[in-house]
Amino acid sequence: MTGTLGIDGRSRSLGAWRAVSVDAAVWRTAVQTLAAGELQLIGLWAEPGVVRMALGDGVGEAAVLELACPDGCFPSVGAAHAPAIRLERALCELYGLTAEGAADVRPWLDHGRWAVSHPLGAAEPSERRTTYPFLPAEGESLHQIAVGPVHAGIIEPGHFRFTVNGETVVRLEARLGYVHRGLEGLMAGADLDRAARLAGRASGDSTVAYALAFARAAEAALGLEAPLRAAWLRALMAELERLANHLGDIGAICNDAAFALMLAHCAVLRENVLRTAHAVFGHRLMMDQVVPGGVASDLDGPGEQLVRELTATVRERLPALTELYDDTASLQDRTVGTGVVAPELARRFAAGGYVGRACGRAFDARRAFPYAPYDRLNFRVPTRAEGDVNARVWVRIDEVGESLSLIEQILHGLPDGPVRAEPPAGAGEGAALVEGFRGDVLAWVRLREGRVERCHLRDPSWFQWPLLEACIEGNIVADFPLCNKSFNCSYAGCDL
Repeated sequence: MTGTLGIDGRSRSLGAWRAVSVDAAVWRTAVQTLAAGELQLIGLWAEPGVVRMALGDGVGEAAVLELACPDGCFPSVGAAHAPAIRLERALCELYGLTAEGAADVRPWLDHGRWAVSHPLGAAEPSERRTTYPFLPAEGESLHQIAVGPVHAGIIEPGHFRFTVNGETVVRLEARLGYVHRGLEGLMAGADLDRAARLAGRASGDSTVAYALAFARAAEAALGLEAPLRAAWLRALMAELERLANHLGDIGAICNDAAFALMLAHCAVLRENVLRTAHAVFGHRLMMDQVVPGGVASDLDGPGEQLVRELTATVRERLPALTELYDDTASLQDRTVGTGVVAPELARRFAAGGYVGRACGRAFDARRAFPYAPYDRLNFRVPTRAEGDVNARVWVRIDEVGESLSLIEQILHGLPDGPVRAEPPAGAGEGAALVEGFRGDVLAWVRLREGRVERCHLRDPSWFQWPLLEACIEGNIVADFPLCNKSFNCSYAGCDL
């Protein structure tokens, strides 16, 4: 039969999505359609003997293609579509599947310290490696600068290898994997409560987004709908999370341009958001508050008043900070025209969040795959066309305003009723895409007897890290911290 997105194969429900079982020929056709830009890659993952690829049309239709790999091989996606390369490297390394014709067969997560290779597949003794072959760059007067994985400051570990000509960056390549925690292995066999806690720790600054994606996927698998009040409280938490991270990023970007005054003011506002979240939901990051079936705590009258006071404070102070940013010539000199991402690259990589929107890509999972209560709320998706550091700052500033409006709408329309429905100990399969502060977060889960049989989570940073490497080329080394912070990609989100 013809499944979602016109793909032939046997299909079944994943809630709002469909899973389509395909053969190698249909898989190859889908890859070519993807490479031609007619579809967008949402995710690529595996389990022993099966590889899966989530595709979307960008306006609300999506499907998960499944290809059986009885011989341990599948046609490479990355060979035709570069955004799949790192996802493909990770799944091959974890499950031992071979991507035929792969563009890059280097390891992604294993730094030569694992006791076994392919730990989630047919595990076998690991071969120790002492070197990692970075991609070469040729030319006169080139030299390399190695940065990390340990950095100055409390940030996640990642290694950056610069090839430079004087101070000009010719090539940058990032190597991650230093905080791989084996989340997919930990989630296999876990009950829903433990799996939800693990999902919320995939990338701590996005704990609400990850927990929401997992909860919605689990609910789709079980045919369960969270109470309406819970859905509105989830959105409130998601917007508070977005608010805190955007305020923190705006200040940190300015600080990397040696303008510490903005960092100080934005840090105060971010701290106000975190303290309000703690007072209202019991945790500064609202960790473990979004659970399958609803939320773990309700919003009372005093809590609602605290949130209203918070939005009033941010609304009052934001215009002066925006003016300070825009009127500081030395700051604009550092951000305008620096680290430009080409719009065609953003479209090809289906870059989400402020990275894509700064290049004119207006995708937002809250709009493309509407879920309650966003289907009843009024908001716009701010975009810019320049694709530089300045554009990424302005998208954040505009999104702060949108989040404030959404929070006010949520408080005004918050319905009465219960905040959680107890999930049944059933079986099923579901997928969900939600909008985190960085962009779209994917969750796919298969349940059996109330436990997770398999789960996959995908961070938006998978499709943003390569664009950071591209945008720094031709810039000077000293601008890398500024570009890097304007992306603020998650390390842990790609080290699952």
